[in-house]
Amino acid sequence: MEIIEMKEIAVYGAGGLGRETVCLLQKINSQQKNWDFIGFFDDGQPVGTLNEYGRVLGGICELNAWKKELNVIIAIGNPHSLMQVSRKITNPLIMFPNIIYGFSCADEDNFSIGKGNIIGGSTYFSCNVSIGDFNILNGSVQLGHDVTLGSYNVLMPGVRISGETTIGDGNLFGVNSIVLQQLKIGSGVRLGAGSVLMHKPKANSLYIGNPAKIFKY
Repeated sequence: MEIIEMKEIAVYGAGGLGRETVCLLQKINSQQKNWDFIGFFDDGQPVGTLNEYGRVLGGICELNAWKKELNVIIAIGNPHSLMQVSRKITNPLIMFPNIIYGFSCADEDNFSIGKGNIIGGSTYFSCNVSIGDFNILNGSVQLGHDVTLGSYNVLMPGVRISGETTIGDGNLFGVNSIVLQQLKIGSGVRLGAGSVLMHKPKANSLYIGNPAKIFKY
């Protein structure tokens, strides 16, 4: 009998997205036993806090003091916090795998991806798609041909990105929002749920509506 060596993994973030990520790990393991989930890290919850999937093992300090190799996936739905946490983890024994489930790609030989990404079910990429690090694509996301996605972006369920679009870092796209083709998006853009972005947005701004317009508050 073949013995499969499972890799220990923890999730940073014990909230709803973190629990959803554990569900993805379980789905992956139902097809091939890859991951041995050991628990959560979260600076906002006391050590030992339990939910239905596991307990909180500590926060950044405990993670940076971890004495053996450990895979960690950061499950935080706020792009700024996602970036901050990833930069605070300095332990050289910590690795950041990509967690991908229910994903299809038009041309896997013409696709590139960095580290620490979460790609949820029913996600589809066309050809010549490139993704950076620590992005969260939270299910039923579609990226068109020749799309470049930077790092620390959060795409909520049902997001559609049209072809030849370039997206920078730290953006948040709401549920069922749409970005039309050939747009260049910088950093810190937030697109409201159901909104349709038709023109190049201003960095660090919120856009809402169809067509999406800048919203000041």
